[in-house]
Amino acid sequence: MTEPAHDLGDLPNWDLTDLYSGINDPELEADLSECSVRSARFEKTWKSNLTGINAKSLKQAIVEYEAIDEILSRIMSFAGLLHAGDLSDPARGQFMQNMSERATDIASKLVFFELEINQFSPRKQLAALISDPELSPYGIWLDQLSRWRTHQLSEEMETFIQEKASSGRQAWNRLFDETMADLRFVVSGQTLTNAEALNLLSSPIRQQRKEAGEAIGTTLKENSRIFTQITNTLAKDKSVEDKWRKYTQPISSRNLSNQVEDEVVDALVEAVRSSYSQLSHRYYSIKANWFGSERLEYYDRNAPLPDSVERNIPWSEAEHIVLQAYDAFSPKLADVARPFFENSWIDAPTRAGKSPGAFAHPTVPSAHPYLLLNYQGKTRDVMTLAHELGHGVHQRLAASQGHFLSNTPLTLAETASVFGEMLTFQRLLKDADPKTKKALLAGKTEDMLNTVIRQIAMLMFEINLHNERKNGELSTDRICEIWMETQTESLGPALNFDDGYKYFWSYIPHFIHSPFYVYAYAFGDCLVNALYAVYQDSEAGFADRYLEMLAAGGSKGHKELLSPFGLDASDPNFWKRGLNVIGGFIDQLETIDG
Repeated sequence: MTEPAHDLGDLPNWDLTDLYSGINDPELEADLSECSVRSARFEKTWKSNLTGINAKSLKQAIVEYEAIDEILSRIMSFAGLLHAGDLSDPARGQFMQNMSERATDIASKLVFFELEINQFSPRKQLAALISDPELSPYGIWLDQLSRWRTHQLSEEMETFIQEKASSGRQAWNRLFDETMADLRFVVSGQTLTNAEALNLLSSPIRQQRKEAGEAIGTTLKENSRIFTQITNTLAKDKSVEDKWRKYTQPISSRNLSNQVEDEVVDALVEAVRSSYSQLSHRYYSIKANWFGSERLEYYDRNAPLPDSVERNIPWSEAEHIVLQAYDAFSPKLADVARPFFENSWIDAPTRAGKSPGAFAHPTVPSAHPYLLLNYQGKTRDVMTLAHELGHGVHQRLAASQGHFLSNTPLTLAETASVFGEMLTFQRLLKDADPKTKKALLAGKTEDMLNTVIRQIAMLMFEINLHNERKNGELSTDRICEIWMETQTESLGPALNFDDGYKYFWSYIPHFIHSPFYVYAYAFGDCLVNALYAVYQDSEAGFADRYLEMLAAGGSKGHKELLSPFGLDASDPNFWKRGLNVIGGFIDQLETIDG
């Protein structure tokens, strides 16, 4: 535990020694050396020797391949988490880069393996291997691997791309992270980090929100040249690779990795965009009225209600609230969650240089996940804890699937996190008085609008930006125009934006690290809304089926996972059902307001 932050109590720092004791841990160097030897031996044993292989031998090769990859993933998890703890520390940045380069050199010897598997001829050879019980459970992994076949390049090209990554895409990602970590925002004479300034946009004090919004816009504008270059470079890099891999759309590779069909994503996007007027436009008009105006300033979008009073929630209370909500749904779920608090698997305080926002990192099945938060005691921070803890629980339950199949596609990876939020929200709502209930409903509605409406708007920003980038480099002004076009369309006429808001695209890390990731949030929220409705109407046994779904990890697709609950994401009505939950919350708010 670490020093108290204001009146929040002792906030935990994570302890990474379950991975390695530090940068100079002898085990780290030993693992790198072991992987180097094993990868060279693997290449010598199996390269060009897979033709006509039987199921037993192929399983032997896959087991060894998975073991090497898990050790490398453990090393890179440690390096990445250490760096995230202080992005401004040059030693940590150097360490992460060195580990990335060494891991890449080792992994380059393994590139041939998946390529040669997908080149089996005739194709019925692979089909027979996939169905062979000897290969269980790797038949599922082979089937998923085969979906990339038409987009694979030659071994030489694939190796070149992998070896260039550390001095290309990954280097630009690091530049973005460290630049963002170094930015400071001056609000009311105080010099704040990214996380602290963004947090003030939900301050109960309007002048603080206004000054924070202006400071964010000013600082991002001052640094827009470098963010424009990073964005242009990475978009072009993706365009070149997509062309060589023959993807039809910039989003296609993301859909493939998410194991979701293009038409399912298209149906989600269409359903959300068609709901803008009934959801976000309507809600922000209502909120503007609460603030005594026809229009709402952008920095008031996530503001507490005018008559609400929000206290700081100490860390110990946040822990109790979330675990109690999890336990009421399923004691087993709470049991899986509790070690995060007992074993220093969470890093909660805000501090200079720390990665902004929040995330859950799965590391590897032989270890455990870690959570990063920037906890500042608000109800939204409690919900963020519930969200990231949901990820952590999901990752722990799925670890039994092994290294390759424990990672859930992004579309389903948000299921446990959003469900955890919903459980916590309903727990808070249960005992609330009318005034508090209204504030909670408003906060939850805004979180859902941020998760669904805003994420799809950001997806449209990415789609438009990547499509235009194919025709040449985009100016800062043009990127800002695309941002404002998608923001005003989604948020509606009740929002006022100043000149600084048009630069807000530049602080969002998903655009840099994981292009087109953002729709997974909307997918997950709508899915959980539909799933929670089933839970409310279900008989005993729902919790067991839910935990079984989480434990499946990446071993099943969305159709198979949702089937036990009578849900089908390919059905257009599925998305409407999820969106109707948000509309129902807005209906309740109108009633309370009346």
